[in-house]
Amino acid sequence: MEQGNRGTMVTMLPSQTQNPLEQLQARFKHLETGFRAWLSKQSAPVEAAIVTLTSGAQGAAVGGLMGTLTGDISASIPTPPPQAGGLNPQAMASFKQAQALAGGPWAQARNFAVMTGANAGISCVMKRLRGKEDVEGSMVAAFGSGALFSLVSGFGGPNQAQNALTSGLFFALVQGGLFKLGQKFSKGQSVDKDIYYSKTRSMLSNLGLNHYEKNFKKGLLTDYTLPLLNDSALKEVKIPPGPRLLILDHIKRDPAFQERRKQK
Repeated sequence: MEQGNRGTMVTMLPSQTQNPLEQLQARFKHLETGFRAWLSKQSAPVEAAIVTLTSGAQGAAVGGLMGTLTGDISASIPTPPPQAGGLNPQAMASFKQAQALAGGPWAQARNFAVMTGANAGISCVMKRLRGKEDVEGSMVAAFGSGALFSLVSGFGGPNQAQNALTSGLFFALVQGGLFKLGQKFSKGQSVDKDIYYSKTRSMLSNLGLNHYEKNFKKGLLTDYTLPLLNDSALKEVKIPPGPRLLILDHIKRDPAFQERRKQK
């Protein structure tokens, strides 16, 4: 029997070594989860600053790449002559809009860094202030990023303040629509995921601890993990000592859970 187990283990090892991409993805996911957990424990200004910088850096990379791919387009846009001061303001605005949208790598990197960084930073602050992520906070973040994008890129008409307001409102309306659309499509998915917490929900209901269901979902403590639960796991999802004792005692006394624990 022992030799058979060894043979099984040996045959399993090559399959693990043949998937380096999956291993890399798992490690990256682990690092990302740890970073998010550390970030959530920081003060609001520190979290907002870090989120703004990291998102801005990502936006700059994307903008720089786009600017590199479309660099030849910006070269084909005519530059207003020095004596263009007497041109119609709308004509000057058209020149600025074209240059803003078809700038080189540095211009696009700057524009995208401001837009993505502002959006992420404002979203972070709104989530901390309101205690949730909703459409209102998302629209406020989009308004701020749109207004800053307009001011930095020079996109729009001659009146910068008015154009920043218009761009901000446009960004906010688009983001609000996308947020609502995403919620509509995710409703069905959330219902499907709830089937993994039916036993958990029943247990918490019996103990009068229904409000801790969100803690289980946040820590991905599904029904399959119930027989394996310990004090450390419950503490990790921020469940207080009293409810932890009740939950562990309930699992210890439940014959179904004990049978599953023996099988494992």
